[in-house]
Amino acid sequence: MKTIIGLTCVLMASLGIAIPNCTFGQDKVEVKTVVERLNNPCGVAIQPTTGHVFVSDSGALRVIRIVDGKAEPVITGFPKDTYGKGPIYDIGPLGLVFIDKDTLAVGGGGKPDGEEMLRVYKIPAAGAAPIDASQMHGDPKVLPANGDVIGEGNFYGLAKGTQGIFVTCNGDDQKGWISLAKITDGKITNFERKIATKEATKVDAPVAITVSPEGFLAVSQMGEITLAGDSLLTFYNEKGEKLENFKTDLFDITGLAYGPKRGRLFATDFRWLDTDQGGLYKIIAIKDNFEKCKPQKIVSLKKPTALAFHPNGDLYITLAGDPPEGTGKPNGKLVMIQGLDAEPKK
Repeated sequence: MKTIIGLTCVLMASLGIAIPNCTFGQDKVEVKTVVERLNNPCGVAIQPTTGHVFVSDSGALRVIRIVDGKAEPVITGFPKDTYGKGPIYDIGPLGLVFIDKDTLAVGGGGKPDGEEMLRVYKIPAAGAAPIDASQMHGDPKVLPANGDVIGEGNFYGLAKGTQGIFVTCNGDDQKGWISLAKITDGKITNFERKIATKEATKVDAPVAITVSPEGFLAVSQMGEITLAGDSLLTFYNEKGEKLENFKTDLFDITGLAYGPKRGRLFATDFRWLDTDQGGLYKIIAIKDNFEKCKPQKIVSLKKPTALAFHPNGDLYITLAGDPPEGTGKPNGKLVMIQGLDAEPKK
């Protein structure tokens, strides 16, 4: 039987870096519901220092904070667009990432391509009145069309690197851009297209993005929602150079996150073709073949959209639910797996 090691370790080996002990045991998990009645939640981030969980309640056009197990509106009044061909989801704010303790970047999804905004906000204190989406910290940034260059929109995944905030975009399907927002004093000073992932991988749609413990960008190419098992996992350095590219056999990777204690990589698979088969996966790799990795299913989840680790090792995951029809109530959720990335037993 081949020895299984962490995907980060495989990447490190391929770059000539020493491999630590990365063998895994089987995780046993319990999924707990934190908040219900969300409307297509699409992003989750943990506030530094406080550990408060923030969620982009996308279809409700707001960002919320979880306080004592209840949703507290923080930013409201985002514009609305739709996504999908059946079911059709309302979308507003998408990806979230904290620049510092009180400064939050929000990727937009509610405007047409080329007009879509990357916004930054100073977050009001817990219990304070929410602010309107127009009350931004500095000017928002857009990636408009320019000649033959197509405008960008649906800023789904946000990740903070050393150069700034890296943003997955879904506008130009021939390029599949990841863009970079430079930040000064908590404000966006420049926003430009950085990595043409479609050219690098020949697969559509960068969606999830995170930064590895070594400082590499880990990016999911979702692929076509009508094709099975075509999602890729690709690593880049912050210069935009492709380092490694892996087939995963997953269908539609919507979220990526590294555990803060053990450095293991986890992914959520939405599986548009059969959402009952979606779930949370640990990405593992085969030591004897550095060009292959495989997902190990941790738990089944229906329509997962994003995930983020609390510093204590708890994992928070957003579930889109079903688009509300008529007067029906939304059934999206924020769920939590306690201690998923806890320190290994000695």
